[in-house]
Amino acid sequence: MYTKTTFKNGLRIITVPMKGTNTAAVLVVVGAGSRYETKEINGISHFLEHIHFKGTTKRPTAQAIAEELDAVGGEFNAATGAEETYFYAKVGSKHLNLALDVISDIFLNSTFKEEEINRERGVIIEEINMMKDTPMQYVGELFEKLLYGKETVGWNILGEKENILKIKREDFLNYINDHYVAKNTVVCVAGKIDEDQTIKKIKNYFTDIREKEPKKRTKIKESQKRPQSLIQFKKTDQTHFCLGVRAYNLFQPEKYALSLLSVILGGNMSSRLFIKVREREGLAYYIRTTAEMYTDTGYLVTQAGVDNQKVEKAIQIILNEYKEIREKGVSEKELQKAKEYLKGKTLLEMESSDEVAAFFSNQEILTNKILTLKEKFAKIDKVTVEDIKKIAQDIFTPQKLNLALIGPFKEKKLACHQLLQQL
Repeated sequence: MYTKTTFKNGLRIITVPMKGTNTAAVLVVVGAGSRYETKEINGISHFLEHIHFKGTTKRPTAQAIAEELDAVGGEFNAATGAEETYFYAKVGSKHLNLALDVISDIFLNSTFKEEEINRERGVIIEEINMMKDTPMQYVGELFEKLLYGKETVGWNILGEKENILKIKREDFLNYINDHYVAKNTVVCVAGKIDEDQTIKKIKNYFTDIREKEPKKRTKIKESQKRPQSLIQFKKTDQTHFCLGVRAYNLFQPEKYALSLLSVILGGNMSSRLFIKVREREGLAYYIRTTAEMYTDTGYLVTQAGVDNQKVEKAIQIILNEYKEIREKGVSEKELQKAKEYLKGKTLLEMESSDEVAAFFSNQEILTNKILTLKEKFAKIDKVTVEDIKKIAQDIFTPQKLNLALIGPFKEKKLACHQLLQQL
């Protein structure tokens, strides 16, 4: 059960009272991320997320912000995606006022001091270095770069070092003015709360939020006619790769079948690829398949880390499995297991007030429509084995196939490309 309240200025409030918990989570989401940037300021959404925590008019330093929530054992953080940025705090329910006060303060009243901006440049550059030094993480960035190229969704959320060194205080203020506005913001509070009182408090805390039309982003243009690969040389003891296909977006009904297909392929420890690649062949410590969906694009991808000498074997097994499902489909038993896994995993997550807040607010900010758990589970239950086979036949084709790889290879591109043609 939840209540959605929309104020006259367009600010949306979602309150979700929960039984059996003594916590409360405050989550503020703005509908802007790296996809709303220009090339010159790529990385500003994430940079801005950092700077929000560096001081406000009421709490002039990062330490002052942190100490108040630390003093009550609260959790707080922020994160940036391609299409949204969120700020949250989770506390014991009796400290809800404090959480609302702190999160609204950093969201609305950050001072963006020049010295803090300059100091944080070094922090973000080291974050970029860390990401690029971690192939297991960086290969996912390369995969999206391969799929989307110069489109904004293919840009690194952290940005490039050159941009981080050039972004100015004025750029932050302009970006906030364009996107951090009432109509582009959702505030969600979940946990042990009094709904009426909470709504009144939110209205009071967010009185000064900007009122204007948010700036729109450009739509993505996708074009692919043959398999693509991106090989990055790095002297490593293990090769990490992402092998996947273009698929469906958040508004397409096939997204439920796609999520279930990802579970069947590599979503858990009894999935097809986990059993074949890890348990039977011993090729990888980790292998997983996930479905990523944005508002106007999406993909299914399998990622693994394997011995440098066994890359082609691992890729071949994955391609064979894609082909197997495309041609023969899946069994009723497999599909039912995937459905119960997906629903059970969701229920476990919903034990936590911050996850509940994320469940509702992410739907609202991205699709402007909220499905309850019951409604979402009904959509999952309607998926048939015929639906799985139909989408497998649609997406598992050479012209939608992409491979991003990081390893000690300079002459590997041709061999990998030949493998991709076999799907």
